[in-house]
Amino acid sequence: QVQLVESGGGLVQAGGSLRLSCAASVRTISNYGMGWFRQAPGKEREFVAAINWSGGSTYYADSVKGRFTISRDNAKNTVYLQMSSLKPEDTAVYYCAKRKIYGSYAIGADEYDYWGPGTQVTVSS
Repeated sequence: QVQLVESGGGLVQAGGSLRLSCAASVRTISNYGMGWFRQAPGKEREFVAAINWSGGSTYYADSVKGRFTISRDNAKNTVYLQMSSLKPEDTAVYYCAKRKIYGSYAIGADEYDYWGPGTQVTVSS
């Protein structure tokens, strides 16, 4: 069983930065791609960013490209999402998730099997 716990969310002004962390309960996430998703009130959950098992390959949604950076520290079983130049439209609950299969990342939420409970990010204008 894998448990994921996000932290680092909060209230920030537009243009500000936050760093989200996703800590895993087991070391085996080092073999898997990981992803960040978000869900705003009244909207579908959407893909934000993903990273492969080694951290050598990443992918971003167009809406966050150039502003967000995903990274991982496998020694600490932790994945990060550095968010800069935040906009009010980035307001959402942010979730991290573990890919179902070894290795690469994926964009679709159905490619992930374990999810954290989420952390709220609110960006004020």
